[in-house]
Amino acid sequence: MLQCFRGLGKSWVTAAFVLWTLFCDRDKKIMVVSASKQRADDFSIFCQRCVLEFKWLAHMRPTDDDQRWSRVSFDIAGCRPAQSPSVKSVGISGQLTGSRADLIIADDCETPNNSATDMMREKLLQLITEFESVLTPKLDSRIVFLGTPQTTFTIYKTLHERNYVPMVWPSRYPKSLVGYEGTLAKELLDDIEKEGLDKLAWKPTDTRFSEINLLEREQSMSRSNFSLQFQLDTSLSDALKFPLKLSDFVVLPLDLKKGPSDLVWGTDKETLLDLPAVALPGDRWHRPKAVSEFIEYGQTIVAVDPSGRGKDETVAVVLSQINGFIFLRDILATQDGYSDKTLRGILTMARRYSASMCLIESNFGDGAVMELMKKHAQEMKVGMAFEEVRATTRKEDRIIDTLEPVLNQHRLVIDEKLVTWDYQSNHDMAPEERLPRMLMYQLTRMCREKGAVKHDDRVDALALGVKYFQDILAISAKEHEIHKSRQQWDNMVMGFLNAPTLATDLLVAGSDFSEPITQEEGAIFTWI
Repeated sequence: MLQCFRGLGKSWVTAAFVLWTLFCDRDKKIMVVSASKQRADDFSIFCQRCVLEFKWLAHMRPTDDDQRWSRVSFDIAGCRPAQSPSVKSVGISGQLTGSRADLIIADDCETPNNSATDMMREKLLQLITEFESVLTPKLDSRIVFLGTPQTTFTIYKTLHERNYVPMVWPSRYPKSLVGYEGTLAKELLDDIEKEGLDKLAWKPTDTRFSEINLLEREQSMSRSNFSLQFQLDTSLSDALKFPLKLSDFVVLPLDLKKGPSDLVWGTDKETLLDLPAVALPGDRWHRPKAVSEFIEYGQTIVAVDPSGRGKDETVAVVLSQINGFIFLRDILATQDGYSDKTLRGILTMARRYSASMCLIESNFGDGAVMELMKKHAQEMKVGMAFEEVRATTRKEDRIIDTLEPVLNQHRLVIDEKLVTWDYQSNHDMAPEERLPRMLMYQLTRMCREKGAVKHDDRVDALALGVKYFQDILAISAKEHEIHKSRQQWDNMVMGFLNAPTLATDLLVAGSDFSEPITQEEGAIFTWI
Protein backbone atom coordinates (compact mmCIF):
# COMPACT_ATOMS: atom_id res chain seq x y z
CA MET A 1 0.00 0.00 0.00
CA LEU A 2 1.80 3.07 -1.31
CA GLN A 3 0.45 6.41 -0.03
CA CYS A 4 2.02 9.47 -1.64
CA PHE A 5 1.17 13.16 -1.75
CA ARG A 6 -0.35 14.55 -4.92
CA GLY A 7 1.96 15.02 -7.89
CA LEU A 8 4.76 12.73 -6.74
CA GLY A 9 4.30 10.35 -9.71
CA LYS A 10 3.20 7.11 -8.06
CA SER A 11 1.07 6.07 -11.06
CA TRP A 12 3.91 6.73 -13.51
CA VAL A 13 6.43 4.69 -11.51
CA THR A 14 3.93 1.86 -11.03
CA ALA A 15 3.25 1.78 -14.78
CA ALA A 16 6.98 1.26 -15.27
CA PHE A 17 6.82 -1.53 -12.68
CA VAL A 18 3.97 -3.19 -14.66
CA LEU A 19 6.10 -3.16 -17.81
CA TRP A 20 9.09 -4.51 -15.88
CA THR A 21 6.92 -7.36 -14.57
CA LEU A 22 5.88 -8.30 -18.13
CA PHE A 23 9.47 -7.87 -19.33
CA CYS A 24 10.58 -10.47 -16.79
CA ASP A 25 7.63 -12.85 -17.31
CA ARG A 26 5.43 -12.44 -20.40
CA ASP A 27 2.76 -14.78 -18.96
CA LYS A 28 1.90 -12.52 -16.05
CA LYS A 29 -1.68 -11.22 -15.90
CA ILE A 30 -2.19 -7.69 -14.60
CA MET A 31 -5.41 -5.88 -13.73
CA VAL A 32 -5.59 -2.12 -13.19
CA VAL A 33 -8.52 -0.92 -11.07
CA SER A 34 -9.44 2.68 -10.34
CA ALA A 35 -12.39 4.64 -8.97
CA SER A 36 -13.44 5.53 -12.52
CA LYS A 37 -13.14 3.42 -15.66
CA GLN A 38 -11.52 6.34 -17.50
CA ARG A 39 -8.74 6.63 -14.91
CA ALA A 40 -7.98 2.89 -15.18
CA ASP A 41 -8.05 3.11 -18.99
CA ASP A 42 -5.54 5.96 -18.93
CA PHE A 43 -3.14 3.72 -16.99
CA SER A 44 -3.39 0.83 -19.47
CA ILE A 45 -3.16 3.18 -22.48
CA PHE A 46 0.07 4.63 -21.08
CA CYS A 47 1.53 1.11 -20.72
CA GLN A 48 0.48 0.26 -24.28
CA ARG A 49 2.07 3.45 -25.66
CA CYS A 50 5.34 2.62 -23.89
CA VAL A 51 5.38 -0.82 -25.54
CA LEU A 52 4.95 0.85 -28.94
CA GLU A 53 7.49 3.63 -28.35
CA PHE A 54 10.41 2.03 -26.48
CA LYS A 55 12.82 -0.09 -28.51
CA TRP A 56 13.73 -2.33 -25.59
CA LEU A 57 10.05 -3.34 -25.36
CA ALA A 58 9.69 -4.04 -29.09
CA HIS A 59 9.51 -7.81 -28.51
CA MET A 60 6.19 -7.28 -26.65
CA ARG A 61 4.42 -5.71 -29.64
CA PRO A 62 1.66 -7.72 -31.37
CA THR A 63 2.77 -10.01 -34.19
CA ASP A 64 -0.62 -10.72 -35.80
CA ASP A 65 -4.22 -9.47 -35.89
CA ASP A 66 -5.52 -12.35 -33.76
CA GLN A 67 -3.85 -10.96 -30.65
CA ARG A 68 -5.89 -8.79 -28.25
CA TRP A 69 -4.72 -5.23 -28.61
CA SER A 70 -7.44 -2.83 -27.51
CA ARG A 71 -6.75 0.19 -25.32
CA VAL A 72 -8.41 -1.36 -22.28
CA SER A 73 -7.34 -4.97 -22.74
CA PHE A 74 -4.24 -6.23 -24.55
CA ASP A 75 -1.81 -9.18 -24.72
CA ILE A 76 1.92 -8.97 -25.24
CA ALA A 77 3.61 -11.05 -27.90
CA GLY A 78 4.69 -14.52 -26.91
CA CYS A 79 2.32 -15.00 -23.97
CA ARG A 80 0.48 -18.32 -23.65
CA PRO A 81 -3.24 -18.40 -24.53
CA ALA A 82 -5.45 -17.46 -21.58
CA GLN A 83 -8.91 -16.05 -20.91
CA SER A 84 -7.41 -13.08 -19.06
CA PRO A 85 -5.37 -10.55 -21.08
CA SER A 86 -1.86 -9.45 -20.12
CA VAL A 87 -3.15 -6.02 -19.04
CA LYS A 88 -6.77 -5.13 -18.35
CA SER A 89 -8.34 -1.95 -16.95
CA VAL A 90 -11.63 -1.83 -15.04
CA GLY A 91 -13.50 0.58 -12.77
CA ILE A 92 -13.96 -0.29 -9.10
CA SER A 93 -17.69 -0.77 -9.64
CA GLY A 94 -17.20 -2.63 -12.95
CA GLN A 95 -17.10 -6.34 -13.78
CA LEU A 96 -14.47 -7.88 -11.51
CA THR A 97 -16.10 -11.29 -11.14
CA GLY A 98 -14.69 -13.92 -13.50
CA SER A 99 -11.34 -12.18 -14.00
CA ARG A 100 -7.97 -13.50 -12.88
CA ALA A 101 -4.74 -11.59 -12.25
CA ASP A 102 -1.28 -12.21 -10.81
CA LEU A 103 -0.85 -8.50 -10.06
CA ILE A 104 -3.68 -6.09 -9.18
CA ILE A 105 -2.93 -2.37 -9.25
CA ALA A 106 -5.56 -0.40 -7.29
CA ASP A 107 -4.82 3.16 -8.41
CA ASP A 108 -6.72 5.91 -6.53
CA CYS A 109 -9.73 3.76 -5.70
CA GLU A 110 -10.65 6.20 -2.91
CA THR A 111 -11.89 9.58 -4.13
CA PRO A 112 -13.95 12.35 -2.46
CA ASN A 113 -17.00 11.18 -4.41
CA ASN A 114 -16.97 7.58 -3.12
CA SER A 115 -15.66 8.08 0.44
CA ALA A 116 -17.59 11.08 1.81
CA THR A 117 -19.80 9.10 4.22
CA ASP A 118 -19.54 5.98 6.35
CA MET A 119 -21.94 4.12 4.05
CA MET A 120 -19.88 5.01 0.98
CA ARG A 121 -16.65 3.85 2.63
CA GLU A 122 -18.28 0.59 3.72
CA LYS A 123 -19.47 -0.06 0.17
CA LEU A 124 -15.98 0.72 -1.16
CA LEU A 125 -14.42 -1.75 1.26
CA GLN A 126 -16.83 -4.46 0.12
CA LEU A 127 -15.77 -3.89 -3.49
CA ILE A 128 -12.09 -4.00 -2.53
CA THR A 129 -12.43 -7.35 -0.77
CA GLU A 130 -13.29 -8.80 -4.21
CA PHE A 131 -9.63 -8.30 -5.20
CA GLU A 132 -8.55 -11.22 -3.07
CA SER A 133 -10.96 -13.51 -4.96
CA VAL A 134 -9.62 -12.33 -8.33
CA LEU A 135 -5.95 -12.82 -7.36
CA THR A 136 -4.44 -16.09 -8.61
CA PRO A 137 -3.13 -18.35 -5.80
CA LYS A 138 0.60 -18.04 -6.51
CA LEU A 139 3.45 -17.24 -4.13
CA ASP A 140 4.46 -14.12 -6.06
CA SER A 141 0.92 -12.78 -6.61
CA ARG A 142 0.28 -9.42 -5.03
CA ILE A 143 -2.14 -6.50 -4.70
CA VAL A 144 -0.68 -2.98 -4.81
CA PHE A 145 -2.71 -0.02 -3.59
CA LEU A 146 -1.78 3.49 -4.72
CA GLY A 147 -3.56 6.49 -3.30
CA THR A 148 -3.87 9.64 -1.23
CA PRO A 149 -6.17 9.69 1.84
CA GLN A 150 -9.34 11.70 1.28
CA THR A 151 -10.74 11.68 4.83
CA THR A 152 -9.45 11.10 8.33
CA PHE A 153 -11.43 7.83 8.27
CA THR A 154 -9.76 6.69 5.05
CA ILE A 155 -10.11 3.06 3.94
CA TYR A 156 -6.29 2.84 3.87
CA LYS A 157 -6.38 2.64 7.66
CA THR A 158 -8.50 -0.47 7.38
CA LEU A 159 -6.09 -1.98 4.84
CA HIS A 160 -3.23 -1.46 7.28
CA GLU A 161 -5.19 -3.44 9.85
CA ARG A 162 -5.67 -6.21 7.27
CA ASN A 163 -1.90 -6.79 6.99
CA TYR A 164 -1.20 -4.79 3.85
CA VAL A 165 2.34 -3.40 4.05
CA PRO A 166 2.16 0.41 4.18
CA MET A 167 4.67 2.77 2.56
CA VAL A 168 3.79 6.40 3.35
CA TRP A 169 5.65 9.18 1.52
CA PRO A 170 4.64 12.68 2.80
CA SER A 171 5.69 15.94 1.14
CA ARG A 172 7.85 16.92 4.15
CA TYR A 173 9.77 14.98 6.74
CA PRO A 174 7.42 14.91 9.75
CA LYS A 175 8.20 16.93 12.87
CA SER A 176 7.26 13.90 14.93
CA LEU A 177 6.85 10.21 14.13
CA VAL A 178 3.65 10.08 16.18
CA GLY A 179 0.95 8.94 13.78
CA TYR A 180 3.48 7.45 11.34
CA GLU A 181 4.56 4.48 13.46
CA GLY A 182 5.26 1.52 11.19
CA THR A 183 4.00 3.26 8.05
CA LEU A 184 6.71 5.69 6.90
CA ALA A 185 8.62 4.62 3.75
CA LYS A 186 11.91 2.83 4.41
CA GLU A 187 13.93 5.39 2.44
CA LEU A 188 12.66 8.22 4.65
CA LEU A 189 13.28 6.22 7.83
CA ASP A 190 16.86 5.58 6.67
CA ASP A 191 17.37 9.32 6.12
CA ILE A 192 16.00 10.10 9.59
CA GLU A 193 18.20 7.45 11.20
CA LYS A 194 21.27 8.75 9.37
CA GLU A 195 20.84 12.53 9.85
CA GLY A 196 18.40 12.83 12.73
CA LEU A 197 14.79 13.98 12.83
CA ASP A 198 15.68 17.38 14.32
CA LYS A 199 17.83 18.22 11.29
CA LEU A 200 15.35 16.96 8.66
CA ALA A 201 12.05 17.97 10.27
CA TRP A 202 9.69 19.76 7.84
CA LYS A 203 12.15 19.72 4.93
CA PRO A 204 10.83 18.56 1.52
CA THR A 205 11.20 14.83 0.93
CA ASP A 206 11.54 15.18 -2.86
CA THR A 207 13.92 17.52 -4.68
CA ARG A 208 11.29 18.28 -7.37
CA PHE A 209 9.18 20.12 -4.78
CA SER A 210 10.90 23.16 -3.34
CA GLU A 211 10.07 24.91 -0.08
CA ILE A 212 8.37 27.75 -1.99
CA ASN A 213 6.28 25.29 -4.00
CA LEU A 214 5.03 23.51 -0.89
CA LEU A 215 4.31 26.81 0.88
CA GLU A 216 2.20 27.93 -2.08
CA ARG A 217 0.23 24.68 -1.97
CA GLU A 218 -0.23 25.00 1.79
CA GLN A 219 -1.51 28.57 1.46
CA SER A 220 -4.00 27.60 -1.23
CA MET A 221 -5.76 25.08 1.00
CA SER A 222 -6.74 24.78 4.66
CA ARG A 223 -4.28 23.45 7.24
CA SER A 224 -6.36 20.32 7.80
CA ASN A 225 -6.48 19.46 4.08
CA PHE A 226 -2.74 20.02 3.64
CA SER A 227 -1.98 17.79 6.61
CA LEU A 228 -4.21 15.08 5.18
CA GLN A 229 -3.36 15.16 1.47
CA PHE A 230 0.27 16.28 1.54
CA GLN A 231 1.51 15.07 4.92
CA LEU A 232 -0.76 11.99 4.78
CA ASP A 233 -1.43 12.34 8.48
CA THR A 234 -4.79 10.63 8.99
CA SER A 235 -4.55 10.79 12.78
CA LEU A 236 -5.48 14.46 12.85
CA SER A 237 -5.30 16.23 16.18
CA ASP A 238 -8.27 18.16 17.53
CA ALA A 239 -6.56 21.36 16.38
CA LEU A 240 -6.78 20.20 12.76
CA LYS A 241 -9.94 18.12 12.87
CA PHE A 242 -11.84 21.00 14.53
CA PRO A 243 -10.33 24.09 12.88
CA LEU A 244 -12.71 26.74 14.30
CA LYS A 245 -11.51 28.02 17.68
CA LEU A 246 -12.62 30.57 20.27
CA SER A 247 -9.06 31.89 20.65
CA ASP A 248 -9.15 33.14 17.04
CA PHE A 249 -12.03 35.49 17.87
CA VAL A 250 -11.51 39.01 19.20
CA VAL A 251 -13.84 39.78 22.13
CA LEU A 252 -14.74 43.42 22.74
CA PRO A 253 -17.72 45.37 24.18
CA LEU A 254 -19.20 46.96 21.07
CA ASP A 255 -20.86 50.36 20.81
CA LEU A 256 -24.20 50.77 19.03
CA LYS A 257 -22.93 53.35 16.51
CA LYS A 258 -19.15 53.01 16.28
CA GLY A 259 -16.49 50.33 16.22
CA PRO A 260 -12.66 50.22 16.18
CA SER A 261 -10.98 50.87 12.85
CA ASP A 262 -8.12 48.49 13.73
CA LEU A 263 -7.31 45.81 16.34
CA VAL A 264 -4.23 43.95 17.52
CA TRP A 265 -4.97 40.28 18.33
CA GLY A 266 -3.19 38.43 21.12
CA THR A 267 -3.42 35.19 23.14
CA ASP A 268 -1.16 35.73 26.13
CA LYS A 269 -2.13 35.75 29.81
CA GLU A 270 -2.74 39.50 29.75
CA THR A 271 -5.50 39.17 27.14
CA LEU A 272 -7.23 36.11 28.68
CA LEU A 273 -10.89 36.71 29.60
CA ASP A 274 -12.87 34.94 32.31
CA LEU A 275 -15.91 34.16 30.17
CA PRO A 276 -17.88 30.92 29.80
CA ALA A 277 -16.29 28.70 27.12
CA VAL A 278 -17.84 25.50 25.76
CA ALA A 279 -14.94 24.76 23.43
CA LEU A 280 -12.34 21.98 23.41
CA PRO A 281 -9.85 21.85 26.31
CA GLY A 282 -7.42 24.79 26.38
CA ASP A 283 -9.44 26.98 24.02
CA ARG A 284 -10.32 30.28 25.73
CA TRP A 285 -11.58 33.78 24.97
CA HIS A 286 -9.19 36.71 24.54
CA ARG A 287 -9.57 40.47 24.30
CA PRO A 288 -7.44 42.49 21.82
CA LYS A 289 -3.98 43.71 22.80
CA ALA A 290 -4.65 47.15 21.40
CA VAL A 291 -7.59 49.05 19.91
CA SER A 292 -7.44 52.04 17.56
CA GLU A 293 -9.88 54.93 17.28
CA PHE A 294 -13.61 54.24 16.99
CA ILE A 295 -15.37 55.19 13.75
CA GLU A 296 -18.84 54.61 12.36
CA TYR A 297 -19.64 51.12 11.13
CA GLY A 298 -19.65 50.44 7.42
CA GLN A 299 -22.42 48.29 6.02
CA THR A 300 -24.58 46.38 8.49
CA ILE A 301 -26.54 43.27 7.47
CA VAL A 302 -28.86 40.71 9.04
CA ALA A 303 -28.37 37.07 8.00
CA VAL A 304 -31.38 34.79 8.59
CA ASP A 305 -31.46 30.99 8.63
CA PRO A 306 -35.20 30.16 8.77
CA SER A 307 -36.78 26.91 9.96
CA GLY A 308 -40.20 25.48 10.71
CA ARG A 309 -41.69 24.86 14.11
CA GLY A 310 -39.96 22.09 16.02
CA LYS A 311 -36.46 21.28 17.20
CA ASP A 312 -34.61 23.53 14.74
CA GLU A 313 -34.19 27.24 15.43
CA THR A 314 -34.83 30.26 13.24
CA VAL A 315 -31.67 32.33 13.71
CA ALA A 316 -30.82 35.91 12.74
CA VAL A 317 -27.37 37.45 13.26
CA VAL A 318 -26.39 41.12 12.92
CA LEU A 319 -22.98 41.73 11.32
CA SER A 320 -21.15 44.96 10.47
CA GLN A 321 -17.79 45.64 8.87
CA ILE A 322 -15.04 48.24 9.22
CA ASN A 323 -11.78 48.10 7.22
CA GLY A 324 -12.06 44.34 6.63
CA PHE A 325 -12.99 43.47 10.23
CA ILE A 326 -16.38 41.78 10.68
CA PHE A 327 -18.29 42.52 13.88
CA LEU A 328 -20.83 40.07 15.32
CA ARG A 329 -23.17 42.45 17.15
CA ASP A 330 -26.38 40.59 18.01
CA ILE A 331 -28.20 37.26 17.64
CA LEU A 332 -31.86 36.27 17.72
CA ALA A 333 -32.71 32.57 18.02
CA THR A 334 -36.17 31.06 18.45
CA GLN A 335 -37.97 27.76 17.92
CA ASP A 336 -41.13 29.60 16.86
CA GLY A 337 -40.46 28.99 13.18
CA TYR A 338 -41.35 31.89 10.88
CA SER A 339 -44.28 33.22 12.89
CA ASP A 340 -45.27 36.89 12.72
CA LYS A 341 -43.72 37.43 16.14
CA THR A 342 -40.36 36.03 14.99
CA LEU A 343 -40.25 37.97 11.72
CA ARG A 344 -41.20 41.21 13.45
CA GLY A 345 -38.54 40.57 16.08
CA ILE A 346 -35.92 40.22 13.34
CA LEU A 347 -37.02 43.46 11.68
CA THR A 348 -37.03 45.30 15.02
CA MET A 349 -33.46 44.14 15.63
CA ALA A 350 -32.48 45.18 12.09
CA ARG A 351 -33.90 48.69 12.61
CA ARG A 352 -32.10 49.05 15.96
CA TYR A 353 -28.74 48.43 14.28
CA SER A 354 -29.60 50.36 11.06
CA ALA A 355 -29.12 47.30 8.86
CA SER A 356 -29.28 47.97 5.12
CA MET A 357 -29.46 44.37 3.88
CA CYS A 358 -31.29 41.21 4.94
CA LEU A 359 -29.92 37.88 3.66
CA ILE A 360 -32.30 34.92 3.83
CA GLU A 361 -31.35 31.33 3.07
CA SER A 362 -33.96 30.13 0.59
CA ASN A 363 -33.38 26.37 1.00
CA PHE A 364 -36.26 26.35 3.50
CA GLY A 365 -39.63 27.56 2.21
CA ASP A 366 -38.29 28.27 -1.30
CA GLY A 367 -38.58 32.06 -0.93
CA ALA A 368 -41.82 32.16 1.06
CA VAL A 369 -40.09 33.48 4.19
CA MET A 370 -38.63 36.44 2.29
CA GLU A 371 -42.07 37.43 0.94
CA LEU A 372 -43.52 37.34 4.46
CA MET A 373 -40.56 39.39 5.71
CA LYS A 374 -41.10 42.03 3.00
CA LYS A 375 -44.76 42.31 3.96
CA HIS A 376 -43.92 42.97 7.62
CA ALA A 377 -41.14 45.39 6.62
CA GLN A 378 -43.65 47.52 4.70
CA GLU A 379 -46.06 47.54 7.64
CA MET A 380 -43.30 48.46 10.12
CA LYS A 381 -41.71 50.95 7.68
CA VAL A 382 -38.29 49.30 7.86
CA GLY A 383 -36.21 50.45 4.88
CA MET A 384 -33.98 47.51 3.98
CA ALA A 385 -33.03 45.50 0.88
CA PHE A 386 -33.69 41.75 0.80
CA GLU A 387 -31.62 39.09 -0.90
CA GLU A 388 -32.04 35.32 -1.14
CA VAL A 389 -29.06 33.00 -0.81
CA ARG A 390 -29.27 29.35 -1.83
CA ALA A 391 -26.77 26.85 -0.48
CA THR A 392 -25.61 24.20 -2.97
CA THR A 393 -22.57 22.62 -1.27
CA ARG A 394 -22.39 20.33 1.76
CA LYS A 395 -23.13 22.28 4.92
CA GLU A 396 -20.08 21.25 6.96
CA ASP A 397 -17.63 22.10 4.16
CA ARG A 398 -19.38 25.38 3.43
CA ILE A 399 -19.26 26.55 7.05
CA ILE A 400 -15.59 25.65 7.58
CA ASP A 401 -14.45 27.05 4.22
CA THR A 402 -16.18 30.34 5.06
CA LEU A 403 -15.25 30.82 8.71
CA GLU A 404 -11.77 29.25 8.93
CA PRO A 405 -9.91 31.85 6.78
CA VAL A 406 -11.59 34.78 8.60
CA LEU A 407 -10.82 33.34 12.03
CA ASN A 408 -7.26 32.41 11.06
CA GLN A 409 -6.70 36.08 10.18
CA HIS A 410 -8.44 37.17 13.43
CA ARG A 411 -10.89 39.35 11.52
CA LEU A 412 -14.05 38.30 13.38
CA VAL A 413 -14.93 40.43 16.42
CA ILE A 414 -17.73 39.37 18.80
CA ASP A 415 -19.58 41.58 21.24
CA GLU A 416 -18.72 40.51 24.78
CA LYS A 417 -22.37 40.39 25.86
CA LEU A 418 -23.12 37.73 23.20
CA VAL A 419 -20.68 35.29 24.80
CA THR A 420 -22.72 35.28 27.99
CA TRP A 421 -26.03 35.36 26.11
CA ASP A 422 -25.10 32.32 24.04
CA TYR A 423 -24.09 30.37 27.16
CA GLN A 424 -27.27 31.24 29.04
CA SER A 425 -29.73 30.80 26.14
CA ASN A 426 -32.37 28.05 26.39
CA HIS A 427 -31.77 27.91 30.14
CA ASP A 428 -35.08 26.10 30.65
CA MET A 429 -33.84 23.03 28.73
CA ALA A 430 -31.96 20.03 30.11
CA PRO A 431 -28.15 20.45 29.86
CA GLU A 432 -27.79 17.69 27.25
CA GLU A 433 -30.30 19.52 25.02
CA ARG A 434 -29.13 23.07 25.75
CA LEU A 435 -25.43 22.58 25.02
CA PRO A 436 -25.71 21.52 21.31
CA ARG A 437 -27.83 24.63 20.60
CA MET A 438 -25.10 27.08 21.67
CA LEU A 439 -23.37 28.90 18.84
CA MET A 440 -19.89 28.33 20.25
CA TYR A 441 -20.52 24.63 20.86
CA GLN A 442 -21.64 24.22 17.24
CA LEU A 443 -18.71 26.27 15.94
CA THR A 444 -15.94 24.53 17.89
CA ARG A 445 -17.30 21.01 17.17
CA MET A 446 -17.73 21.62 13.45
CA CYS A 447 -15.62 19.31 11.28
CA ARG A 448 -15.88 18.04 7.72
CA GLU A 449 -17.71 14.84 8.60
CA LYS A 450 -21.38 14.65 7.63
CA GLY A 451 -23.61 15.35 10.63
CA ALA A 452 -20.69 16.76 12.64
CA VAL A 453 -23.04 18.51 15.09
CA LYS A 454 -26.61 17.75 16.11
CA HIS A 455 -27.78 21.35 15.60
CA ASP A 456 -26.07 23.86 13.31
CA ASP A 457 -28.63 26.66 12.89
CA ARG A 458 -26.64 29.38 14.68
CA VAL A 459 -23.26 28.69 13.10
CA ASP A 460 -24.92 28.33 9.69
CA ALA A 461 -26.51 31.80 9.99
CA LEU A 462 -23.13 33.26 11.04
CA ALA A 463 -21.40 31.66 8.03
CA LEU A 464 -24.13 33.03 5.75
CA GLY A 465 -23.41 36.61 6.84
CA VAL A 466 -19.62 36.23 6.85
CA LYS A 467 -19.69 34.80 3.30
CA TYR A 468 -21.58 37.90 2.12
CA PHE A 469 -18.93 40.21 3.57
CA GLN A 470 -16.11 38.07 2.13
CA ASP A 471 -17.50 38.59 -1.36
CA ILE A 472 -18.23 42.30 -0.82
CA LEU A 473 -14.81 43.02 0.71
CA ALA A 474 -13.06 41.24 -2.17
CA ILE A 475 -14.93 43.46 -4.65
CA SER A 476 -14.27 46.58 -2.54
CA ALA A 477 -10.54 45.83 -2.35
CA LYS A 478 -10.35 45.51 -6.14
CA GLU A 479 -12.27 48.76 -6.65
CA HIS A 480 -9.97 50.49 -4.13
CA GLU A 481 -6.89 49.40 -6.10
CA ILE A 482 -8.43 50.71 -9.32
CA HIS A 483 -9.30 54.03 -7.63
CA LYS A 484 -5.80 54.29 -6.17
CA SER A 485 -4.18 53.68 -9.57
CA ARG A 486 -6.46 56.27 -11.20
CA GLN A 487 -5.61 58.82 -8.48
CA GLN A 488 -1.87 58.24 -8.97
CA TRP A 489 -2.27 58.78 -12.69
CA ASP A 490 -4.24 62.00 -12.20
CA ASN A 491 -1.57 63.31 -9.79
CA MET A 492 1.18 62.53 -12.28
CA VAL A 493 -0.67 64.29 -15.10
CA MET A 494 -1.27 67.38 -12.93
CA GLY A 495 2.37 67.40 -11.89
CA PHE A 496 3.41 67.23 -15.55
CA LEU A 497 1.15 70.15 -16.47
CA ASN A 498 2.09 72.37 -13.51
CA ALA A 499 5.79 71.61 -13.11
CA PRO A 500 7.23 73.66 -16.06
CA THR A 501 5.22 76.76 -15.14
CA LEU A 502 6.23 76.70 -11.47
CA ALA A 503 9.86 75.93 -12.30
CA THR A 504 9.98 78.85 -14.76
CA ASP A 505 8.48 81.19 -12.19
CA LEU A 506 11.18 80.23 -9.71
CA LEU A 507 13.99 80.75 -12.21
CA VAL A 508 12.62 84.06 -13.47
CA ALA A 509 12.42 85.29 -9.89
CA GLY A 510 16.20 84.77 -9.81
CA SER A 511 16.11 82.45 -6.88
CA ASP A 512 19.60 81.36 -5.89
CA PHE A 513 18.14 78.87 -3.43
CA SER A 514 20.00 80.53 -0.56
CA GLU A 515 16.79 80.12 1.44
CA PRO A 516 15.43 76.65 2.19
CA ILE A 517 13.04 75.65 -0.58
CA THR A 518 9.47 74.61 0.22
CA GLN A 519 8.24 71.04 0.07
CA GLU A 520 6.31 71.85 -3.13
CA GLU A 521 9.40 73.37 -4.77
CA GLY A 522 11.49 70.37 -3.79
CA ALA A 523 8.95 67.96 -5.25
CA ILE A 524 8.88 69.89 -8.54
CA PHE A 525 12.65 69.95 -8.99
CA THR A 526 12.90 66.28 -8.02
CA TRP A 527 10.38 65.53 -10.76
CA ILE A 528 12.35 67.61 -13.31
